[in-house]
Amino acid sequence: MELKNKLLANRIYLILAALFIASLVTSNLIFQKFFYWYPFHIEIFDVKLFEVSVGLLPYPITFLITDILSEIYGKKKANDVVIAGIFASFFSLLIIYISKEVPATSWSQVQDDTFLNVFGSAPLAVFASMLAYLFAQFIDIRVYHFWKNYTKGKHLWLRNNFSTFSSQFIDTLTVLVLLCSFNIIEWNKFLGLLISGVIFKVIIAALDTPILYLIVFAFKKRFNLKAGEELTD
Repeated sequence: MELKNKLLANRIYLILAALFIASLVTSNLIFQKFFYWYPFHIEIFDVKLFEVSVGLLPYPITFLITDILSEIYGKKKANDVVIAGIFASFFSLLIIYISKEVPATSWSQVQDDTFLNVFGSAPLAVFASMLAYLFAQFIDIRVYHFWKNYTKGKHLWLRNNFSTFSSQFIDTLTVLVLLCSFNIIEWNKFLGLLISGVIFKVIIAALDTPILYLIVFAFKKRFNLKAGEELTD
């Protein structure tokens, strides 16, 4: 690869890694707010369908980015970003923990009770999310490359959706079990939130398939990559 193209590829990789980490950390910080997206007025186990955490809004971006990295940069590069995301999340956890212990001044716009109300569960949430995330992301990358090798680089839609569907289910199941175990969410909402979360993520995953096709097409055209070919160092 020419030096100019190599520098461009590395720059894009860093941008994708930054977006991945920002989306991951943000999703862990805002998860306590729930909203109701209501294309259908349906209740499942006393939870409205698509009554989900706002943390789910940036989270699917991480799976789209790992699919892009897996397709263009390869399995190792994708795993490197996942590991970087783990360290970034635990570092944010440390900052939150320290911030909770520092008393607010009398004139602070955010007092201790407000801060604890918003971020009080964040350490447990980040821990729960990280365990789920660790399982889900590595499974997503492994399943993605299984289908990529099996189809010999063809049928991008198949590996994108199959890898994301399986990993998103594992992620949602694991994080809900942990959050309910920590008494952050009541167990009577478990099944409803599981079904709503999985369906919501599956819809988002299906919607991002055209975006993945466009991005992969742009990469292949710019770097003259063949079907199934990846950028090398």
